[in-house]
Amino acid sequence: MMLAVVSLTALGIALGTLLGVAARYLAVEENPLEAELQALLPGSQCGQCGFVGCAQAAAALARGEASPTLCPPGGRAVTEAIAAKLGIRIDLSAVRDDGPLLAVVAEEICTGCCRCSKVCPTDAIIGAAKQIHNIIREACTGCGACLERCPTEAIGLMPMPVTLPHWIWPKPAVA
Repeated sequence: MMLAVVSLTALGIALGTLLGVAARYLAVEENPLEAELQALLPGSQCGQCGFVGCAQAAAALARGEASPTLCPPGGRAVTEAIAAKLGIRIDLSAVRDDGPLLAVVAEEICTGCCRCSKVCPTDAIIGAAKQIHNIIREACTGCGACLERCPTEAIGLMPMPVTLPHWIWPKPAVA
């Protein structure tokens, strides 16, 4: 019994040392700017920017291969924050800022084909095959990925209704 304990302890120490050495010599260098840019992005992984997720978009921004205006769900606020982080000036006249959007399902048209729920990056669409679908309001980012996939055009985007948890103080008018 003592031989088993000693041999397992020695094996654990040897493998732990090997993993520590491997972690030191095989470490991947990361750009700290990428992590900061990724923290500024919404994180919905919607793909509207042309990249698979926010991490790839942040990497492209850090390399200078993408414009700071690449994130439609982020709007002006994210574009301004990215431009400030990169230290560049940008014309914000082309950036649309419709405010938060929410997908809605016209229940009388929905056939329950499930195509929309397969493309939703946040799994905000609920419903089974041949059943009417609905949207989980708290999970929907308003990316619009479901709009193109719906064959009956039962899904649309509307401005998020103003409720107490979603109310935002309006900005003062410019004098």
